[in-house]
Amino acid sequence: MATAHTNSAARQASLIESLRMRYAAAVAAGDAEAKLALFREAAYLDIRPELLEQSAAAAA
Repeated sequence: MATAHTNSAARQASLIESLRMRYAAAVAAGDAEAKLALFREAAYLDIRPELLEQSAAAAA
């Protein structure tokens, strides 16, 4: 079972990184609709939207 847990953590990290990259692009483009869609996707995936905003703030 340890492998399944590791895969889940790796998958979660990959999903978060993907959302962060797309969120940063939406912020840079000033695309509020895309940001909202990404927040909805994060909520669907049970990922806190704050994780996306923290990343964008650190990049700015």
